[in-house]
Amino acid sequence: MLSFSRSAILSYLLWCLLFLTLASSHGAVATAEPKVGFGYKLVSLVQLPNGGGLVGYLQVKQRTSTYGPDIPRLRLFVKHETRDRVRVQITDADEQRWEVPYNLLPREPAPPVTGGKVTGGPFTGAEYPGEELVFTYGRDPFWFAVHRRSTGQPLFNTSAGALVFKDQYLEVSTALPKDAALYGLGENTQPGGIRLRPNDPYTIYTTDISAINLNTDLYGSHPVYMDLRSLGGRGVAHAVLLLNSNGMDVFYRGTSLTYKVIGGLLDFYFFAGPTPLAIVDQYTSMIGRPAPMPYWAFGFHQCRWGYKNLSVVEGVVEGYRNAQIPLDVIWNDDDHMDAAKDFTLDPVNYPRPKLLAFLDKIHAQGMKYIVLIDPGIAVNNSYGVYQRGMERDIFIKLDGEPYLAQVWPGPVYFPDFLNPNGASWWIDEVRRFHDLVPVDGLWIDMNEASNFCTGKCTIPKTHQCPIPDSKTPWVCCLDCKNITNTRWDEPPYKINASGQTARLGFNTIATSATHYNGILEYNAHSLYGFSQAIATHKALQGLQGKRPFILTRSTFVGSGAYAAHWTGDNKGTWENLRYSISTMLNFGIFGMPMVGSDICGFYPSPTEELCNRWIELGAFYPFSRDHANFASPRQELYVWESVAKSARNALGMRYKLLPYLYTLSYQAHLTGAPVARPVFFSFPDFTPCYGLSTQFLLGASVMVSPVLEQGATSVSAMFPPGTWYNLFDMKKVVVSKSGAPVKLDAPLNEINVHVYQNTILPMQRGGFVSKDARATPFTLVVAFPFGATQADAEGAVYVDDDERPEMVLAEGQATYARFHASVRGKAVTVRSEVLMGSYSLHKGLVIEKLSVLGLEGTGKDLAIQVDGADATAVATSSPYFAAGGNAKLQGEEGVEDSKNGVMVEVSGLALPLGKSFTMTWNMRIEA
Repeated sequence: MLSFSRSAILSYLLWCLLFLTLASSHGAVATAEPKVGFGYKLVSLVQLPNGGGLVGYLQVKQRTSTYGPDIPRLRLFVKHETRDRVRVQITDADEQRWEVPYNLLPREPAPPVTGGKVTGGPFTGAEYPGEELVFTYGRDPFWFAVHRRSTGQPLFNTSAGALVFKDQYLEVSTALPKDAALYGLGENTQPGGIRLRPNDPYTIYTTDISAINLNTDLYGSHPVYMDLRSLGGRGVAHAVLLLNSNGMDVFYRGTSLTYKVIGGLLDFYFFAGPTPLAIVDQYTSMIGRPAPMPYWAFGFHQCRWGYKNLSVVEGVVEGYRNAQIPLDVIWNDDDHMDAAKDFTLDPVNYPRPKLLAFLDKIHAQGMKYIVLIDPGIAVNNSYGVYQRGMERDIFIKLDGEPYLAQVWPGPVYFPDFLNPNGASWWIDEVRRFHDLVPVDGLWIDMNEASNFCTGKCTIPKTHQCPIPDSKTPWVCCLDCKNITNTRWDEPPYKINASGQTARLGFNTIATSATHYNGILEYNAHSLYGFSQAIATHKALQGLQGKRPFILTRSTFVGSGAYAAHWTGDNKGTWENLRYSISTMLNFGIFGMPMVGSDICGFYPSPTEELCNRWIELGAFYPFSRDHANFASPRQELYVWESVAKSARNALGMRYKLLPYLYTLSYQAHLTGAPVARPVFFSFPDFTPCYGLSTQFLLGASVMVSPVLEQGATSVSAMFPPGTWYNLFDMKKVVVSKSGAPVKLDAPLNEINVHVYQNTILPMQRGGFVSKDARATPFTLVVAFPFGATQADAEGAVYVDDDERPEMVLAEGQATYARFHASVRGKAVTVRSEVLMGSYSLHKGLVIEKLSVLGLEGTGKDLAIQVDGADATAVATSSPYFAAGGNAKLQGEEGVEDSKNGVMVEVSGLALPLGKSFTMTWNMRIEA
């Protein structure tokens, strides 16, 4: 007789109630019509020895021919891989099916397909528990579910719809509670904000279609979602990844979610959370931690498609200097190339001797230079890159010949990065180019892969291609025919590709083309940009042993371990300004925290007011870059004086916050924690912020509240309960009681950025280039709740030699300092704990000031110890207290408009960052 745990019974009853509600309100869960498939039954289940998991076999119940024949026998594999992650994989029992290659995304292997021969004992339990998650199932028809062990909370349950598994059509559904808040399933531009909206289309297939297209499959493939629910006043999160690189439609109906996938296998990973931060930690521990970024990458970047010669680039750098606007990195789109060919220089407009002299000059100033490369290699017998590629036979093929496509140089072939020879060829070409031009990073674009043509093409005999002096070089000039005679180019089920059920091969590589070892483009399509990023990362990491910086457009699960991302071709409109926040926040969830949008819009021309507001927001993207199309008027930040003023203000604050941003990058590399985060990451119990998409957090406690509407001079901002201090004017204080909206002044050149109570924020003086800014003295901003007499605050800073490939804490190469502060009545203590202090001591980094917020009065009786000794042994200046002025309070009714005292400054310090210190004093309230 089978026994059932209380949690399993509770889970079953909850799902029964949910299904009854679902049936009465919607008729049925969004699933296939009965003729598509009738499901499977479980015929055997075995427990593997030594914690190896469960292996079961499924038999189809009734066959259908819709979308092709059913696969008669399936293999089920279930394993609790960690205490907070369970894997459920369903595949063909007799034939190996396509799955994401393990050499691209390393992970624990599933058992090989053996046709039914399994070593182990029969499993007869009703559930298969792990430490955090429990797998349950039904036998006839087969269904499975996952719930929390601690509470019985159901997370995923497929019992409402039939499992369908055909060669080119897989379908499975789960029911959802109505109040679940879902996030993810990208990449797409979501007009409704970060929270997924029921009935919006979610198609996942990498596509070069401008990001101005809403609810459409864009450049990346991330079939993962986070589910946040408020249970008894507590926010509880989990996540679900379907690791599959084939195209898919995901239908979210509010009370159900259905996957319709056109190949591969069902390989689910469930992450227990229960907090959003725990989710990204668990997720990135499996897919790869975010890549370490060099310090300068957090500076400001400028690019334009249309810097026609080196003199223009030199003028841009000079323009920023004259306008006193920070600038770290200058970029070239394809203007530096000879006829748009990769790894070349235009000998007239970018002559190598002059370019090298320019790079010597900006490198001496601490600036960097990055250029674009596309994957398409020009078909040109006099072009060495092409010649070497042909010699090594590394191009993707169709019908035994290299697949011909067209991009900017005209006819091109696409390298196959799944081919070991293709990857090594690419690494060698990067090395050759770096010998030619010592670039500081690479920008890989058009790697979905993008193609101006569709189908099987040949070089025309009646006209030139590319057409000389064409004003529309993106129009196909090859002779092409659609491929309609294969089931790969015309699959039985059509996903909503390009938002219009387009052919899978529309403006990309034909899906019947083949990669290394006969791998079909149909299966590997969405891995192209990912595989290119891996090869590019290997190439740069091998050059002089420096930390790579790569910016990629096309991404997949795990891309964040190798590259940063920008959100593609956006538009200079107020709507696109707003959309950029949701896309940025999604990529933090996807494990790619270094992300940003083209500031001021890629095209067409933004208005002056819009560019003001965009740089105010964009200054706080993790990746901050102005980028414009050649057809747009110039929009560098110094073009308008009002925009220059906004840039000096917003970027001035960014450069003061660089140590904080870099520390967040270190934490992201360790735990996956996003740099820019939805507000619910820090306040998961505060349900009003679940859909908040007009504000965001940097780290745990810095709130950015931009103006997103034309003509606005104020912003209605939501602040979770507590005290929030304006970083531009720390006397401006928001005291939130219930989280009701607060109206903040926001004149044209100002943005509201606040720090939350209980935080210690490391800042520096700033500068015009990060190399100089990072050498300046530190200020620690200590934020207590306003008027606190019993409170604590904490923070940290990480500094290192950012040239090293690895971002690790090692003596002589990095320092990590933790800061703690407390107030107990009138007694205040601020102290640090330093790990590996020698690097900071060698660099001469010091703390010159403390700004303590929230305490009434002034300080007295200051005492300082450094490494247990009196501070006079190390301090070169005389510390003193400085009054911070009176507070101007904002918030809800009942909050006082003003109050004496908000900030106590301890100035005149010279505390070595590399040594632990303790500082104490008493507060004195003047009558």
